[in-house]
Amino acid sequence: MSGLDLAQFKTLIVRPVVSALGPGEGAVNLLTGTALVESGLAYLAQIRGPALGLFQMEPATHDDCWQTWLRYQSATAASLLQVCGLSSPPGAGAMVSNLRYACAMARVKYLRAPPSLPDASDAAGLSAYHKQHYNTPLGAANATRNAALFQQAIDA
Repeated sequence: MSGLDLAQFKTLIVRPVVSALGPGEGAVNLLTGTALVESGLAYLAQIRGPALGLFQMEPATHDDCWQTWLRYQSATAASLLQVCGLSSPPGAGAMVSNLRYACAMARVKYLRAPPSLPDASDAAGLSAYHKQHYNTPLGAANATRNAALFQQAIDA
């Protein structure tokens, strides 16, 4: 499978989003690893399902982020739109063509999770956090197996 260069993705897409939405290196590694797990940095749409973008977010989740959280977080919403080069909230389809937007929406999903992020260099902890707060316990991700992908994200 081919895909994007991991170091470039982390530097040019993920870091600017985390700089705008915060906080820190743990979020950079969490988001980079999430994209690796969800799409292999290769798929812009789920093969057999509705999920979109490199972070494979379902349109219903995207819409819920705007309707039940971002609409009440005006500063975060404004920062999100600015870092993504947008003037107003787009539809879920924008996650396919705007890589920063897809990343920002994944960051919003994680911002809604109550526990603090694991240490930025803890691949197993980041993978478990992804499984619990992004993929969900019913999802197909395997936190133990995916720890190697989070280690790649840390090392990039």
